[in-house]
Amino acid sequence: MKTQADDILFGREGVFQTATGPDGTHVEMPYSGIRTFMRRRPTVDMTGVDIGVYGIPFDLTTSARPGARLGPSALREASTQLAWGEVWPWGFDPFDILSVVDCGDVPFRRGQAEQMRDSAIAMARHISNAGASTLMLGGDHCTTYTALKAHAEKHGPLALVQFDAHRDTQQSDWFDHGTFVHHAIQDGLIDPHHSVQIGIRTFYDHDDPMTVLYRDWLHEHGWRGALQTVREVVGSRPAYLSIDIDSLDPAYAPGTGTPVVDGLTPNDIIQFLRGSVDMNFVGMDIVEVSPPYDPTGTTALLGASLALEYICARAAQRKEAA
Repeated sequence: MKTQADDILFGREGVFQTATGPDGTHVEMPYSGIRTFMRRRPTVDMTGVDIGVYGIPFDLTTSARPGARLGPSALREASTQLAWGEVWPWGFDPFDILSVVDCGDVPFRRGQAEQMRDSAIAMARHISNAGASTLMLGGDHCTTYTALKAHAEKHGPLALVQFDAHRDTQQSDWFDHGTFVHHAIQDGLIDPHHSVQIGIRTFYDHDDPMTVLYRDWLHEHGWRGALQTVREVVGSRPAYLSIDIDSLDPAYAPGTGTPVVDGLTPNDIIQFLRGSVDMNFVGMDIVEVSPPYDPTGTTALLGASLALEYICARAAQRKEAA
């Protein structure tokens, strides 16, 4: 029998307001409620789902400051500041258009890197095989390999679009957050001829065919040049977007393990995302957010905001196709 408590809990008394749409938006104070990403429904049931969000709380392969294992929880916490319905300047609530759920974190026993990798691949495979795209919250950057692995099984070698201060292409038999791109190329998960790295400002041997847009190039050509280059290099191929938060200048994103000065501004990536409506992204991630070095929470808020812009771009893509 329905009670007054049911009415209160499910919004009929105005405690929560649920918008129309596949899952709707539950408006709630940022300091209350379950901390799922953007207040999304927690489930691993992918029936009718467009985007599955999941976290990988892992940072055992970092080369400098630790803490990215706490990134998924910080990104979810920060996202409660953003879950209010219509998003500026899009003019719509993306969750009226897309069904987005939070699948929780990948389970693995602490310290067990191989178990993490197997479980993370299985999670991404579960979402992808159901016909949904993935939105992964890292975790250090080696976690991106697991999503690439799952999507490549379905789509073949992917076009990687990577925002980063580092290329992560160091040639090594060891697998870590500085070598994962090298291993992804070696394992045939990405097509380097149709992949682009943006914002690089550390030295790596450029002995592969990837297109690299170094920071000095971006100073001259800006986000519009980057967007045009990505369109030309990637085309309509299935692509994966990875945003390492250290691609941004430490002034905007101090909470990361390997900060590098003279980075991108938030607007550089935000405008790129707003222009990406025509791209065939099968998944994306935000990685390397380290809350211990983010005392005001601005890095996590920026990361959550970038993920929301990505979701809005995918929703706009759906609207245009309708």
